[in-house]
Parts: sequence; structure tokens; C-alpha cells
Amino acid sequence: MKVKIFDMDHELDLEEEINNFIKDKEVIDIKYNVAIEAIGEDQIYCYSAMVIYM
Repeated sequence: MKVKIFDMDHELDLEEEINNFIKDKEVIDIKYNVAIEAIGEDQIYCYSAMVIYM
């Protein structure tokens, strides 16, 4: 069993990276997380996922 971590600023970039990575892997599970940080009037999003695969 192996693990790969992905971290992107945009959810569509995360989706593309994961789909490219898993196309030839046997995936066991994918854990998804979104973090939001507010700095003044700006909001920063962080989209991450952990892919567990064989």
C-alpha cells in the first residue's frame, strides 16, 4: 500500500492531477479536504487529497 498527497489552489487542478495519477493505479481510497484562510478581505483556499493505492 502506498500514499500520494496532492495540494492545489483550485479544485479543478486537483481533479486533473488526481485523475492523471490514478488512471493506471489500483485505488483503495481518496480522502479530500478543503481549508480556507481569511487574510483581511481576501480568502485563500487550499484543496488537498490523499490517494491510497496499491
